[in-house]
Amino acid sequence: MTIWQAVILGLVQGLGEFLPISSSAHLVLIPWFFHWTYQGLAVDVALHLGTLVAVVAYFWRDWLNLLLGAVKGSHTLEGRLFWYLVLASLPGAVFGYLLESWAETVFRTPVLVGAMLIFLGLILYWADRKGAKKFGIDRIGFWQSLIIGLSQALAIIPGVSRSGITMTAGLFTGLTREGAARFSFLLSVPIIFGAGALKVPDLAAHPEMVDLSFFVGVFVSIVTGIVGIGFLLRYVKTRDYLLFVWYRFLLGALVFLVVLLRGWQPFA
Repeated sequence: MTIWQAVILGLVQGLGEFLPISSSAHLVLIPWFFHWTYQGLAVDVALHLGTLVAVVAYFWRDWLNLLLGAVKGSHTLEGRLFWYLVLASLPGAVFGYLLESWAETVFRTPVLVGAMLIFLGLILYWADRKGAKKFGIDRIGFWQSLIIGLSQALAIIPGVSRSGITMTAGLFTGLTREGAARFSFLLSVPIIFGAGALKVPDLAAHPEMVDLSFFVGVFVSIVTGIVGIGFLLRYVKTRDYLLFVWYRFLLGALVFLVVLLRGWQPFA
């Protein structure tokens, strides 16, 4: 992988992980669009590590309070929220483990990715228009957490977007835009950590993969991840998700156009 490829992939991972546009879709589409070779295990680990550092750096005070709350007990707001995050993390972890091979084969097709970009864009638009937006993250409960967690399991399909589907589910269950975004970001910590940790032993067995491009990818995804989180939290205070819906529509349409022009070409 060249340095410029590391910069571009770090950029799309850092922004795509936290904006509702699907980082996994971008990470398979960009090499497919430009005929890059498969970037490999080191890139996957580097980009996951970067976004994990970004979200922990941004929310370190929140997570410190959550961990202290877990020790104090579920009678505190932080304690309850900690265990709701644990509950919401379980479906994604289970389905991610069981369907890992499908995620690398069956789900990695251009037509499916394009369809998911458009379809989940429609669902996000519907949720943003019809959601009650009555309460913030401080009033989230058991059933809201479970529904958001179950929705996160769908993010194993590129094009769905982990942040997009959890924000959509949060809006459907009555969370405000900011509340849905904040819960989604906090929920990203265990799932990103788990996804990266599963690949670390393989990377440790091939230390020659850790080169300059690895560290460039980590750095860029950290910076852009922090920027993406801050941008979205400010943006949704006063505006809706329509910008991201249109982006998903246009990207999905571009995928289908490329399929028509090139013929059926699977991802590398």
